[in-house]
Amino acid sequence: MSKAEEFYEKVVSILGKINQTQQEKIQQAAEMVADQIAADRIVYILGSGHSLMVASEAYHRAGGLAPIDIIHDRSFGRAERCLGYAKQLLDWYDPPSGSVVFIISQSGRNALGIEMALECKARGISTIAITCLAHSQSVTARHPSGKRLFEVADLVIDNCGIPGDAVLEIEGLPGRFTPTSTIAGAFIMDAIMAQAIENLVKRGIEPPVFISANVEGGDEHNKRVFAKYQRFIKGL
Repeated sequence: MSKAEEFYEKVVSILGKINQTQQEKIQQAAEMVADQIAADRIVYILGSGHSLMVASEAYHRAGGLAPIDIIHDRSFGRAERCLGYAKQLLDWYDPPSGSVVFIISQSGRNALGIEMALECKARGISTIAITCLAHSQSVTARHPSGKRLFEVADLVIDNCGIPGDAVLEIEGLPGRFTPTSTIAGAFIMDAIMAQAIENLVKRGIEPPVFISANVEGGDEHNKRVFAKYQRFIKGL
């Protein structure tokens, strides 16, 4: 079996495990998102490092919901271990009490995600973590509380990966290669948003969904959808 085929099998296995073990939490997250949109609120997503790609999956794209904002700063790569940084970010984005913030982190050990969850809790903001429980449970926290993200977030969704993220090995090559957290995280995020959209329709609410700008009428539709939210979204 080639490494490309082996990777395919690993990914299919992980996605199957997510579907079998995390579906209840995905449903809970979707209902939280639907509640926010029904109340004309913005849903916030934080993902530092490569987790930013998972956050971006839900942000301002064809087929996605419009009232989504990413909590982002160019210094993420250097600052995700820095204490006090999450408070500054929340002060800047200023989500009101009762909001929902997604926090995405493979390891769940760095200060930024943990501090963000704690700071959100202090401000009456709910948090949804997308993390790797096997990884988090195998490491110590880089936060004075000694807590990891899964221990402080309100709702925790496991990406069902492994410590270190990479899943393939070749004899003679030190360490593993080829990660799964981005594919798994994107699947989880899209599943949540898909369910949130269905939930809104069932409530009689038209979901504010973008369509592709590369189909006829796409630009006009998206401009109308986004007009309601654009002054509240800071974006990337």
